[in-house]
Amino acid sequence: MNPVRVLIVDDQMMVREGFSVLLNAMPGIEVVGEAVDGRQAIAQVAALCPDVVLMDIRMPELNGIEATREIVAADADAKVLVLTTFDLDEYVYQALRAGASGFLLKDASARQLAEGVRVVASGDALLAPAVTRRLITEFSKLSEAPRAPALARIGDLTERETEVLVLIAQGLSNAEIASRLVVAESTIKTHVSRILVKLGLRDRTQAAVFAYEARLVTPG
Repeated sequence: MNPVRVLIVDDQMMVREGFSVLLNAMPGIEVVGEAVDGRQAIAQVAALCPDVVLMDIRMPELNGIEATREIVAADADAKVLVLTTFDLDEYVYQALRAGASGFLLKDASARQLAEGVRVVASGDALLAPAVTRRLITEFSKLSEAPRAPALARIGDLTERETEVLVLIAQGLSNAEIASRLVVAESTIKTHVSRILVKLGLRDRTQAAVFAYEARLVTPG
């Protein structure tokens, strides 16, 4: 199998070098480039076509949120894994809404970092469901009312698809949802795919964000 090709984006050289050493030491992962800010990240993604972009948020020139938005707009299949110091960070929530596939804390272990990269590369976007759910819950409280676009699209879902979407937002895996609904896991995978297509979403992370913003799941 080809190694997962990673681009590391961070304005701190020690962070870039540290992650590069850790990831290159892991089987099946190759760091193909580094970038010091969002603008350089966009250029490097276009030039190198990495499988996963490890993206810092707070950087000069162009921050990680705007860079993520531009990268995803240019390539709908791009996978961005946000790096942050704090798990409850409003900027992380904004990055998830911009199209990031998930996030990791900068103090993650080498094993957690490698596993996160592999999970995102495989397309299973919702990392650390409990933490991601807590983050989404916290910052979805900032909006008092459901977003109009979210409400408009809910009607496109069947009753079962809506039920599956709620369980995604609660952090359940496909296997756990299948067990809860007493159906085959392959059936849940089909439901998830249809949900993403109908709602125009990239992955499970954006589906979870959508569910909270549409108030299908009550924060708390």
